[in-house]
Amino acid sequence: MRFGIIGSGSWGTALVKILNDNLHSLNWWIRNPVIRDHLQKKSHNPQYLSSVFFDTSRILLTGNLPSLIADSDCLVIAVPSAYIEEIFETLPRNILKGKKILSAVKGILPGQNLLLNDYLKKQFQFPHDDYYTVMGPCHAEEIAAEKLSYLTFSGNAVPSTQEIASNFTSDYLNTLINTDIYGVQYAAVLKNIYALGAGMAHGLEYGDNFLSVFIANCADEMAGFLHKAGISHIEVGIHEASASVHEKKSANYAASVYLGDLLVTCYSLFSRNRTFGNMIGKGYTVHAAKLELNMVAEGYNASQCLYRINEQFRADIPIADMIYRILWQNVNVREGFKHLETLMV
Repeated sequence: MRFGIIGSGSWGTALVKILNDNLHSLNWWIRNPVIRDHLQKKSHNPQYLSSVFFDTSRILLTGNLPSLIADSDCLVIAVPSAYIEEIFETLPRNILKGKKILSAVKGILPGQNLLLNDYLKKQFQFPHDDYYTVMGPCHAEEIAAEKLSYLTFSGNAVPSTQEIASNFTSDYLNTLINTDIYGVQYAAVLKNIYALGAGMAHGLEYGDNFLSVFIANCADEMAGFLHKAGISHIEVGIHEASASVHEKKSANYAASVYLGDLLVTCYSLFSRNRTFGNMIGKGYTVHAAKLELNMVAEGYNASQCLYRINEQFRADIPIADMIYRILWQNVNVREGFKHLETLMV
């Protein structure tokens, strides 16, 4: 299986490192010719994870997306959700036929308020059976440092999902499998929104005690949304009967791809969403925080997208709603959190 990586940000670069370390030959689409040229000559990405050096003899660098798609069996999409429609809208409608897609996108496409799989189905008639996701608490910076991480691969069929995941397993990366494509994507969207709130709380100088209560309430709110969205198997402390206490447990809501990713994104200094929220809490405007961060915080657009999506599900998500109102409706961040204080349990 030949992989084609679409995107050269920190997460795309980390995924290339994993495959490169596992001795895979692959294609890598990088739109910026300066970065492509630097990688070809210097063997590292000058903008993201610059400490990582690649065996470029195994990597075909290209700025031609149709060519990359034609020459790849599995496309790994690792660009911010806000840019996907711009990148894909001019492609022929049959170009993805026969391909597999592995989404590393933790966001909602803001133009249409769609998850990536629903956008691909609508735009390209791409079948859900050929769509997979890779999610979980796995910062690119720790992949670069080869610190042990866990990633969950989701797909409709376990055997084909396992086949894709096996290409990424390494000494520093454990891979897990589930079939919850919608649940892991919505959880990834929500944890980015809640990480914005965790950053705001830190910027407002709340302490660890409040933050722990805030994140616990976020976890409960996330579970409520997933229930409303029709996601099952998210009960904490309950595992499938076939799972033995002496073996690996079956995954539930407390698993790494749900609760684990929420925790690390809210607490870690590597989290760009937490960093963005911290600036808002300290009094930055949204515009100033965007300029200062100089990277995409997926939770910003996601907060508006999820607010609109929830008009359909009608889940009780006051924390996510308040973060949306602070970022998009000019609610004062301190006043917003004063209101949230009264809702914590």
